[in-house]
Amino acid sequence: MFHSVQGEGYWTGHNAFFIRLAGCDVGCPWCDTKESWTAKGHPILNIAAIVAEVRASGSPIAVITGGEPLMHNLDGLTHALQSAGIRTHLETSGAHPLSGQWEWITLSPKPHRPPLEEILESCDELKVIVSEVADFRWATEMKVKTHNAYHFYLQPEWSRREAAIPLILEHIASHPRWRIGLQTHKLLSIK
Repeated sequence: MFHSVQGEGYWTGHNAFFIRLAGCDVGCPWCDTKESWTAKGHPILNIAAIVAEVRASGSPIAVITGGEPLMHNLDGLTHALQSAGIRTHLETSGAHPLSGQWEWITLSPKPHRPPLEEILESCDELKVIVSEVADFRWATEMKVKTHNAYHFYLQPEWSRREAAIPLILEHIASHPRWRIGLQTHKLLSIK
């Protein structure tokens, strides 16, 4: 857990407290938090302790991320956070069933583990990682399947950003509903 600012998507720059849950069976090769893939070696905290830490930070937003957070039942955690007056935001690949109550859902679907329909129907923003031209086909397919999303981001895969950014800019020029999504926390060298 850590207190910072949201570095990606619609809420970029907002004060946020991040709760990174361990465990992920999606296994993206470009993942920048591979240490979160296994739950082994990470502490198990009770919900009251998590909420107390978020409240002490003064942040109005708790971002639940991972790993893949939906591998866990998040009903109790989100209920406790919302009861404490804290907004709940989710960052997910959508590969597992939805649990918890959310004010905001960021879906970042992966072609090798497509998202469940219920997540496509519930997301507020869609973020697709781009490293090559073929990724635009996947992005378009996912955009068509979303029902509530109004914010669509093409985010360059960080290790290939020099090649991906020109591709994204060219795509946006002819598809103006998309925006480029940058990992500003990496650009600013903050957590």
